[in-house]
Amino acid sequence: MRRVRYDSVGGPLFLEDVPVPAPGPGELLVRTAAVGVTLPVVRKVTEAAEPIPLGGEIAGEVVAVGEGVSRFAAGDRVTGLCFGHGYAEAVLLDEAMASPVPEGASAVEAVALVRSGLVALGALTAARPELGGSVLVTAAASGVGHLAVQLARAHGASRVVGAVSDPAKADFVRSLGADEVVRYDDDDDWGAPVDCVLDAVGGDLLGRAVAALAPGGRLVAYSSGGGTVSAYDLLVGAKSVIGFQVARIAREQRELYEQWRLTLWRLFGEGALTPSVHGAFPLEAAQRAHAVIEARANRGKVVLVP
Repeated sequence: MRRVRYDSVGGPLFLEDVPVPAPGPGELLVRTAAVGVTLPVVRKVTEAAEPIPLGGEIAGEVVAVGEGVSRFAAGDRVTGLCFGHGYAEAVLLDEAMASPVPEGASAVEAVALVRSGLVALGALTAARPELGGSVLVTAAASGVGHLAVQLARAHGASRVVGAVSDPAKADFVRSLGADEVVRYDDDDDWGAPVDCVLDAVGGDLLGRAVAALAPGGRLVAYSSGGGTVSAYDLLVGAKSVIGFQVARIAREQRELYEQWRLTLWRLFGEGALTPSVHGAFPLEAAQRAHAVIEARANRGKVVLVP
């Protein structure tokens, strides 16, 4: 089978032929139909101290199961998070990380919706928005952000603000249900303060995102970009910053993880949540797919299609 790897920090990415792996205890062997490309994985390629397997979100068909697997069988369609080599024609997926794909949904939709949607829904839940409140989403055109905008609206937010790096993304973000779109480098502030911020950017933008909060507001940080917040700014505004990581929920709160997954599929079925795919690239074009993410050029999800 073919899979993508790299030999030095920063790449380049290239294809190699390797044997199809055999599933071990508790594992599924999945023939991949779609693989999600995410900013954290792109950053690992460019920043990790040494080359690592390119894992991530995948969707496809189970072709074999390992000892002890009880929830899935060959022929089932699944999606989930692969911690090993995910940029490949076949991957090993831990049963605990797998979820079924319902009838009527494609593998690309599953990859675009479930993992990114779980991050978006989890971050929104952590922010504890009140009905009729206001929500600002950074990286609002990204794979997670474009779902977070829709989820905030579906949750009953009276005002949804999308923050983007490029004004060319404004129409796309408004089409998702955002009332306002602001740019990171706007000289003025980002409009009226908001009750919640869902931040996927971090870094230098984090301070500005905190400043956008109304007194008593809450920011949920789910970015790998880091950043520093002044404790004094939190104190005087009675503001909160909350860190969120969906992998922890998947490992430690499986019932909640499943509840969120079912919520996403329900909203998808009702037409309240529509994943958008910026582009589907073949495995051999993984480098180009990463370049789209690095340039922050995507509007929606970027996927590989083996």
